[in-house]
Amino acid sequence: MKLIEKLSVANGPRIKPPGAVKAVRRIVAGARRHFFAHGFRGVTMDDLAEELGMSKKTLYAHFPGKAALLEAVIEDKLSRVEADLSAAKAAAAGDFPARLHALLACMKGHTEEIQPAFVRDVQRESPELFALVQDGRRKLIQRHFGKLLKDGRRAGTIRRDIPVEILIEILVGAVDAIINPTRLGELGLTPRTGFMHIISVFLEGVLVTKGGAKR
Repeated sequence: MKLIEKLSVANGPRIKPPGAVKAVRRIVAGARRHFFAHGFRGVTMDDLAEELGMSKKTLYAHFPGKAALLEAVIEDKLSRVEADLSAAKAAAAGDFPARLHALLACMKGHTEEIQPAFVRDVQRESPELFALVQDGRRKLIQRHFGKLLKDGRRAGTIRRDIPVEILIEILVGAVDAIINPTRLGELGLTPRTGFMHIISVFLEGVLVTKGGAKR
């Protein structure tokens, strides 16, 4: 459910944009900072209201509870990643290495914001929203890195002996297997370090060597 739709459900026809939408975005931004830094369970609506300088009544007027606010935060995060990846690709409209660097820098910035406590709490407390995160992450990887790999193959940078679709499934499978609370904890990784390790190993396997051995 999009932010404006969630706003309508919570308030009915009495609350109208753009003022209501502005308030919702401010609430989501505050919740995003707290949730990502401290986890979902450790933050109360009282905490958020105090941080935002508003009453709990005002906060609840826009969101019926913390679960609804969490869903809005996740949707906002996914939409921001999508927009930033698209912008990064457009700004680095050049050769394969430049675009790859731009996408990785973008993903690094976004994963640095998320602490393990948030991933753990969402999986435990809201498994359906954790599934939403995984599905959104999968689609982002398929769309942006899939296109990049296809472009790299045409440029002779990506090996040709394995279909791009299989390469993407390998990347998505590795991310799903490692970027989850249990494995991150066992491996002593943060979401950012886990993702960057995966990308590093993955690229070592798909890039054509100087001698062209992997073509």
